[in-house]
Amino acid sequence: MLTNKYEFAGKTVEVNSLNQAVHDYCAAYISNAPVDFSVATTQADIDYERSRAEHPGYPDSYLEELAVYRKISEKMPYYDTILFHGSVVAVDGAAYLFTAASGTGKSTHVALWRKYFGERAVMVNDDKPLLHIGDVVTAYGTPYDGKHKLSNRIAVPLKAICILTRASGNSIVPVTKDEAYTMLLQQAYRPNDVFALQKTLALIDKMAGKVELYRLGCNMDLEAAKVAYEGMNRHD
Repeated sequence: MLTNKYEFAGKTVEVNSLNQAVHDYCAAYISNAPVDFSVATTQADIDYERSRAEHPGYPDSYLEELAVYRKISEKMPYYDTILFHGSVVAVDGAAYLFTAASGTGKSTHVALWRKYFGERAVMVNDDKPLLHIGDVVTAYGTPYDGKHKLSNRIAVPLKAICILTRASGNSIVPVTKDEAYTMLLQQAYRPNDVFALQKTLALIDKMAGKVELYRLGCNMDLEAAKVAYEGMNRHD
């Protein structure tokens, strides 16, 4: 068993794995702080990930990376933190999370923000950020950051969650908690443990009352970034 410690959303996690690739994957998040909790993977965990995978031919090392994050995400709700599927970019110290069904273009849209804002735009995480829900919602970078490997080991207050849809033009409107809730529920990791699941549902509800919620219809022109940003800052 291979062991090391990593920081996830301000918590130090001891990771015990079968494959060195897990530790190579998390190397940028290594920690020397006291351990908050530990996770350990087995071949059965790898086999479980294979049963869920789109392609059964993935190597064990890759599937174990997924198994480790699943185990971490099962425990995070007890620390008021959830895994959320989306792309988070920060501009001028405020984070914006774009979420949508797979293949809609979250990463492509956030790439427009990086092009439009230049150095003002900093990637938090391009795929699976962790969100801590306290007095404010804070988005954290993690090594699980999508195929383009876009993340930073930073924590940024989350200003808004924006549900992305494809459209011929660009427009953005605020939505209510009720209107957004189905998408928020779908995009949050829902633990198998019943108590962690109950905690997650409460955290989703709390989060929806702490951040601004929007729906963006957009094409993939650079103007989409301008419309989205101005729409989420028109009252500031």
